[in-house]
Amino acid sequence: MFEKLKLAEDHYREIGEALTDPEVVNDPAKYRELMKEYKSMTPLMEAYGAYCKADEDLAEAQSMLGETGNDEELRKMLLEEIETNRVQKEKLTEQIKILLLPRDPNDEKNVIMEIRSGAGGEEAALFAHTLFRMYSMYAESQRWKTELLSGSETELGGFKEVSFLIEGDGAYSKLKYESGVHRVQRVPETETAGRIHTSTVTVAVLPEAEEVEIEVNPADLQIDTFRASGAGGQHINKTESAIRITHLPTGTVVECQDERSQHKNKDKAMRILRSRLYEAKMQEYNDQIAAERKGQVGTGDRSERIRTYNYPQGRMTDHRIGLTLYRLEQILNGDLSEVIDALMMADQAAKLTAQADETA
Repeated sequence: MFEKLKLAEDHYREIGEALTDPEVVNDPAKYRELMKEYKSMTPLMEAYGAYCKADEDLAEAQSMLGETGNDEELRKMLLEEIETNRVQKEKLTEQIKILLLPRDPNDEKNVIMEIRSGAGGEEAALFAHTLFRMYSMYAESQRWKTELLSGSETELGGFKEVSFLIEGDGAYSKLKYESGVHRVQRVPETETAGRIHTSTVTVAVLPEAEEVEIEVNPADLQIDTFRASGAGGQHINKTESAIRITHLPTGTVVECQDERSQHKNKDKAMRILRSRLYEAKMQEYNDQIAAERKGQVGTGDRSERIRTYNYPQGRMTDHRIGLTLYRLEQILNGDLSEVIDALMMADQAAKLTAQADETA
């Protein structure tokens, strides 16, 4: 591990020097590429630097311990310093192991989230809107930007389905664990007998695909235009600005009608289509290495029930890691950090275990 770190440190230093080279500075694409790599390596290099410092301090304290003579006060101080640095080294070793885990190439990407109401009719559609609000508020807390791509509203203000883009550093790394079936248990406002209903909503998290990653042949597309309509069939405009794109080889269909401009709707629909095709491509790859990923948190499968939101108990339970929190209101108001951090830690622990099994 430390041989690998030494090589990484040399490479990190080389990148730092390259970033001051006028030739690189005057090449925006090259500079951006190197800066991205430099930033991604910085946490590992900082942890390694701290480890080396703790190791040096530990060695120095141990050396001085043999020269204390009868000075008990100095001896006590050095023993404390030795223990502090020993603990620090252990802590940093674990941190470095995590930072050395293979990174998901999509982690730094923006995401397209798709939320669809499932079982439960209007109640499911209303909860789909609640989840859209929750993720929008979480994105705001992370200083990410949210952009609505398409939405099919119901008369009571719910969503049959909604697609939206979240732009920001590391958006996919934190939101990728949200894919799956979300279950809600609550008493609907229309329920006179006070009975608790169970509804489901499906969430899909797609890394936004760049054009260079997914090439879409125009000949493979069937593009239809139609009039945009709102809840209950109410016409938003009288022109055929809404777009439906069908990717003929896969049968993937994307609709977008939120913009008044046909061009803007087409652009948004293409972004969603590319991301869906990219996800399908990644899923095919992941299926090939499914055995290696067996221990990870969830499978990302949309059919998997991952979480329950119980309103009467004010409870949220994530079934994948057995996490239960009794602060549902704060969570639905976008306070997702504790949940996401726990999922990330569980994922890292599973990967470390798998790595240890491979090297055993």
